[in-house]
Amino acid sequence: MENKAYVYSSLAPSKEQETKILELLKNKYGKEYLLEWKESKDYPGGFRLVVGDHIYDWNNKGRFLQLKERLENLVGSNDNIISLIRENIEDFAPSTDPEEIGNVITVGDGIAVVSGLNNATYGEILVFESGIKGMVLDLRADEIGCILFDDDSDIYEGSKVRRTRKTAGVSVGQAMLGRVVDALGSPIDGEGPISSEAYMEIEHPAPAIIDRQPVDTPMETGILSIDSMFPIGRGQRELIIGDRQTGKTAVAMDTIVNQKGKDVVCIYVAIGQKASSVAQIANTLKKHGAMDYTIIVNASASDAAPLQYIAPYAGTAIGEFFMDKGRDVLIVYDDLSKHAIAYRSLSLLLDRSPGREAYPGDVFYLHSRLLERSAHLSDERGGGSLTALPIVETQAGDVSAYIPTNIISITDGQIFLESDLFFSGQRPAVNVGLSVSRVGGAAQTKAMKKAVGALRLDLAQYREMEVFTQFSSDLDDATKNRLRYGQGLMRILRQPQYRPYNLHQQVIVLVVAMNQLFIDVPLNEINDKIYEILQHFDNKEASLCSRIDSTGKLSDEDKERILEVAKTLV
Repeated sequence: MENKAYVYSSLAPSKEQETKILELLKNKYGKEYLLEWKESKDYPGGFRLVVGDHIYDWNNKGRFLQLKERLENLVGSNDNIISLIRENIEDFAPSTDPEEIGNVITVGDGIAVVSGLNNATYGEILVFESGIKGMVLDLRADEIGCILFDDDSDIYEGSKVRRTRKTAGVSVGQAMLGRVVDALGSPIDGEGPISSEAYMEIEHPAPAIIDRQPVDTPMETGILSIDSMFPIGRGQRELIIGDRQTGKTAVAMDTIVNQKGKDVVCIYVAIGQKASSVAQIANTLKKHGAMDYTIIVNASASDAAPLQYIAPYAGTAIGEFFMDKGRDVLIVYDDLSKHAIAYRSLSLLLDRSPGREAYPGDVFYLHSRLLERSAHLSDERGGGSLTALPIVETQAGDVSAYIPTNIISITDGQIFLESDLFFSGQRPAVNVGLSVSRVGGAAQTKAMKKAVGALRLDLAQYREMEVFTQFSSDLDDATKNRLRYGQGLMRILRQPQYRPYNLHQQVIVLVVAMNQLFIDVPLNEINDKIYEILQHFDNKEASLCSRIDSTGKLSDEDKERILEVAKTLV
């Protein structure tokens, strides 16, 4: 059977042109071809060569598109951009790589099924003739499933679609700091375009074990209940979990605000949130001076499921750009419950078999390949870190549901926020019994370790005693003192939002509380007393405060001095 190639042009090719084309095909495919010319007025100034599924566009329009793509791939915003463009235009030659064109079989609900792209790869960007872009998410024997990043109203059955041979990614750069972008990295805050420095693939392998080092540097949240008992280290993955409206986002916001002046890049990924809520978060961060080092990636509830699906991966790619430069990065995924729901929608539309709670079988891999990219890189790799705070919403406190248990098993601990505590006024509503950090003391300063003492044990004893004494009215003095001490500890763990503590402030509060100096202070006056003590130390004992902050240590002399001063103030 003869191998045929077809040339479409307004004029028949000359013998010399035929010889060159046949020589190209033999070198490319290792076969002899028979060339057949078909007259067409659609390709002025050149011709189109079709070999099976492969298309070579050597007409004016095709050459222009190739040049356009080449210029679009130029990254960087330096002063040489004009000379780079000029150089690319002067050196431009039409590509000898074939262009693969497919056809849309069906389209709807943000999904297009395409035939004819046999060599397309998972995660590759496809471009439809209307200009809309999509990403390959499903590979089958004779067709592929593609998720669309825009409205599908301009795509119909039979529409042409072509490969780009480019994996989905985002353009990133230093200029993204302080900006709000969508899941594709495009600005949506109305403050103009963002100049880029690099193109980062949204799906990227996690750093190998040899490229990592132990998580041993604190990522302080400024929240006393977390930093004292469930410390988070740079490079750790700590889950924030709880019912709706229990302060999960508030914990993440406080952590971002607390990074001010600490040279940490913060990324907040909003998945399925209301656009008004994200705008409010941006305004709040700006008000507290935190937006200068923060990037918000927003795939709101009104956005298509494909954008909600890629948003956390895009945010992680942005974080990896800074991490690879040796910077410390904090990324918040708010929240992965909605991310899993978006992925479930896409999977069902792609006819994948539903499993437990209708989620597809690879939903665990969905989040594990995302969170494994968080790391503290080795010094050889620059020593940067990516710390993840994923957020998951539970229903009626059920941490044993499918998605929560999946993510609990992937992460290095969880901060569990309890509804009953929240509604009783204990905010942040951290449940000390169910929360844990698997990195623990390795990511805690010596000062904090020394100050915290047996806080968690004391709180556990208080909770047990509180339950027991509900059934008894006659209590001895020792039990009453233990209850009063426990109630005081719970009260010092209450903290107003956007008021994070410095290290020395946390240490001072813990030293005073753990030595039972607040035991005779009425509960409703404890927070005022704490504020008074901290103000006094900041104003009168500045050298002690700076010593704790700079060294991360608490000497016996400094501890004695804290107790001595506190006794005069309580």
